[in-house]
Amino acid sequence: MTRLSVELLAADPVEPITSAGHAQLGIAVLAGIAVIVLLITQFKLHAFLSLTIGSLALGAFAGAPLDKAIASFTTGLGTTVAGVGVLIALGAILGKMLADSGGADQIVDTILAKAGGRSMPWAMVLIASVIGLPLFFEVGVVLLIPVVLMVAKRGNYSLMRIGIPALAGLSVMHGLVPPHPGPLVAIDAVQANLGVTLALGVLVAIPTVIIAGPLFSRYAARWVDVPAPDKMIPQRVSEDLDKRPGFGATLATILLPVVLMLSKALVDIVIDDPENTTQRVFDVIGSPLIALLASVIVGIFTLLRPAGFGRDRLTPLVEKGLAPIAGILLIVGAGGGFKQTLIDTGVGAMILDISKDWSIPALLLAWLIAVAIRLATGSATVATVSAAGLVAPLAADMSTTHTALLVLAIGAGSLFFSHVNDAGFWLVKEYFGLSVGQTLKTWSVMETIISVVAGGLVLLLSLII
Repeated sequence: MTRLSVELLAADPVEPITSAGHAQLGIAVLAGIAVIVLLITQFKLHAFLSLTIGSLALGAFAGAPLDKAIASFTTGLGTTVAGVGVLIALGAILGKMLADSGGADQIVDTILAKAGGRSMPWAMVLIASVIGLPLFFEVGVVLLIPVVLMVAKRGNYSLMRIGIPALAGLSVMHGLVPPHPGPLVAIDAVQANLGVTLALGVLVAIPTVIIAGPLFSRYAARWVDVPAPDKMIPQRVSEDLDKRPGFGATLATILLPVVLMLSKALVDIVIDDPENTTQRVFDVIGSPLIALLASVIVGIFTLLRPAGFGRDRLTPLVEKGLAPIAGILLIVGAGGGFKQTLIDTGVGAMILDISKDWSIPALLLAWLIAVAIRLATGSATVATVSAAGLVAPLAADMSTTHTALLVLAIGAGSLFFSHVNDAGFWLVKEYFGLSVGQTLKTWSVMETIISVVAGGLVLLLSLII
């Protein structure tokens, strides 16, 4: 199941597991988040246990029966792991193959040779933006972060100076530019023109990613000066190898999932017929699971064989690649469980009810609603889907360009301040080896900058076109 299908299931209207009032729900949300933060920061409890306890505390404060709260948490955990767990595992295997074959060393050495010093953050944001165009955010993280960590370590760069531009490129593409699922759903909901939305989305994305990426990374590197975590960095093995795969073969293996997913997106746009055989074929080979699996299989021939690896080394390699991600999978899954508990207790519905009475310009209203739902549920796609459905009637009298800007306003709002109820927050925290506070000062602030800058640019464009 893809991230889109998982989060759309979470976004479907459900009967709340409580009948609590708005005030009680608001207190419950704050209490649940406070429990998680206190357990992690003050009591040094593992994030998985903290998220589990915080989810149950949220249900209790909201007045939900304990069995219902447990069911919501386990459902959210299961759907999140189903959506991203296999992708993370396949990405970890691919990363281990890249490392042990010397392919990752080849990529890093080439990047360091071609770009250096002040140009490196700009190179990283460009690579992330291009690769992130057709990818789900989690897939992009899985593919890029090992390279980010190695570049930072080998080139003696600040981790935040290199990592923030890469994350900004992925996040901006996810929230603003089709064919990502959030923007596509919003386009359909408000009947916007795909081509116009894509063009304006790129126009807004370029300055946004520059400000939130290379420019903000200067400050993030000062606020959080941490080295790349050794446990997540594949060790340099080239010295022990007689040969290693070429740069072209390695790059082609990494980009194979990107090409397959981008091909699926383009076929879906051009054909737009679910019964068409060609589209059905590309829907299969372009799914994240098949695309990453194909890359792993191809990597056996393009990475392992050129490095002289025999069949007997494949199973140990896979086992070693999977070992470091066990904790990450549980934490990311628990984050999804907390998100589902928030949704099922009626927090999303509460935000929608309150926002109906706001009397402000349509584009700003769309942005604010998406922000509120994002903060409450932790899901960018749920925020996009919910906000688009609410403001869709406002698009009836809008011009083509303003309807497209409405989609972008929703997308910008959906990225606002990722925190402890967002599975992406925990993914970044664990990959970079950060504390909760350090993740808030870097990743969360970066997401907020993206949201505010993109929202401001959308409002500015609305005055011009």
